[in-house]
Amino acid sequence: MGEPAIKLGGKRKSVFMDKVKELLPEGGNLDLCLTCGACSSGCPATGIGGMDARKFLRMAALGMDEELLKSDWAWHCTMCMRCIYVCPMKINIPQLVFNVRGSRPREDRPKGILGSCDMALRNDTCSAMGATEEDFQFVVEDVLEEYREAQPEFKDMQAPVNKQGAYYFLNQNSREPVTEPDEMVPLWKILHLVGADWTYGTKGWAAENYCMFMADNEAWKHIVEVKAKAVDDLGCKVWLNTE
Repeated sequence: MGEPAIKLGGKRKSVFMDKVKELLPEGGNLDLCLTCGACSSGCPATGIGGMDARKFLRMAALGMDEELLKSDWAWHCTMCMRCIYVCPMKINIPQLVFNVRGSRPREDRPKGILGSCDMALRNDTCSAMGATEEDFQFVVEDVLEEYREAQPEFKDMQAPVNKQGAYYFLNQNSREPVTEPDEMVPLWKILHLVGADWTYGTKGWAAENYCMFMADNEAWKHIVEVKAKAVDDLGCKVWLNTE
C-alpha cells in the first residue's frame, strides 16, 4: 500500500483555531461541528483543490495549520457566509479562513488582491483601479450629460458629486467609471425616479475593499475610515455601498 495522503503527527494545537476563539463570542462555535456537511453542500468553493469548508475546519481542529497555510483554498473562499447560515451550530468558518489568509506573508498573498489593495491605498478615492478624484468627477459629469441629451425623459436626472447635506452617500465599484461608465447609469435612473437625495463624494467613492479580502487589518481599517470620513464631511445620513 502507498503512503497515506495526510499524516497526523500526534496531537497538535491550531494557532488559527485559538485566534478565532479569542476573537469571537463562544469561540465562534468551532468546537461544535457535527460533520453534517451542510456547510460544504452550499459552499461555492467546494471541491476546488480537493477542499471544502468541512474538511478545512476538521484540518484546523486536528492542528494541521501548516497544511492549511500552504493550501490556496482559503483564497477561493468568497466569504459569502453561506456556511454560517446553513450550519445548525452556527460555526464561523469564514473567520477561520480570514485568519489563515492573514497568516500568510503579505508578499505571498495573491498578486491580484495584493495589487488592488495597494492601489486603493494610494489616494483618498480608495479606488482599486487607481482612479483619481478628478478622473471620477469628469467621467460622472461627462456620462450624465451624454444621457441627458440622448434620453429626453431623463433630461433632469442628476448625478451630484460632493453635494453637501445629501441624505445618501453612494459608493461605486471603481471598475465601472474606468472601464464601463455606462453601467453607472441604471442606478442613477432608479434614484432619479424615486426622488432620492443622494451624492457621490470625490473622496472615498470606491465601493470595493480588496484589503479586507487580503486580510490586511490595518489597510482594511484605513480604507473604511477614509470612506466614513467622506460621508461625515458631506453630512450625509446614510452610506449606500453597492458592493
